Amino acid sequence: CQKKRCVPFRVYKGCIGRTPQAKEFKMSQGRWPIKSAKILLDLLRNAESNAEFKNLDTENLTISHIQVSEAQQGRRRTYRAHGRINAYMNCPCHVEMILEEKEEAVEKPEEEVKAKKFTKKQLA
Repeated sequence: CQKKRCVPFRVYKGCIGRTPQAKEFKMSQGRWPIKSAKILLDLLRNAESNAEFKNLDTENLTISHIQVSEAQQGRRRTYRAHGRINAYMNCPCHVEMILEEKEEAVEKPEEEVKAKKFTKKQLA
């Protein structure tokens, strides 16, 4: 794991350590989310293999939409001192990613400029 470039934390930044690498983004807090990055890379690899299966050009794919939303939490219990029990929850998520083949740009032909028609009132 090479920590070459951090990911800046802009919104939920309580208890996030500071790093000088975040100065690149004009921030002071950042981390290196290795586990999340691995999951996203696996998802991209899966999407690439799906595109190959559908006979799409994998070199020409772009991410048109990506969204992460909350999933239902898993509930477990942890046992504490003096016979107490606390919740032991996990917070999974759904990752939605849509890839599209980038279409080649076609130049728009120039249209002929039509002469403007004026009314008699405009000409006067």
